[in-house]
Amino acid sequence: MAHKSKPVVLDSWAALAYLEDENSGHAVAELIVEAQENAHPLYMSVVNAGEVWYILAREVSETEADQAITDLQQLGIQFADVTWQSARMAATFKVKGKMSYADCFAAALAREKKTELVTGDKEFKQVEHEIKVRWI
Repeated sequence: MAHKSKPVVLDSWAALAYLEDENSGHAVAELIVEAQENAHPLYMSVVNAGEVWYILAREVSETEADQAITDLQQLGIQFADVTWQSARMAATFKVKGKMSYADCFAAALAREKKTELVTGDKEFKQVEHEIKVRWI
């Protein structure tokens, strides 16, 4: 039986690095392969998925943005819906720091799932003492 790795949360920075084939995106690709091989979930908040969509829609096109979201889902990334509890936790992160509200949802999801947040976005330095961050 394969070793079951821990799930991780991807923020929009990590998803965009993967989708835009940036150097850091290769680390995300490795995480995706590892998750598939070990049957462990990868999570992303629907708020962060929306952020990925609007960035791609603005930079490329809505059609490409739709395809990118479909691609992420087909890779096995599970989009976590926002509940009042997760919205409140995100708002708590927002009150404490100067992070974007969307980033606060990624941090809240990592805390809720008790797992690492995968990112290269330096905004998350201000919550490293509250959640685990895997820097790529």
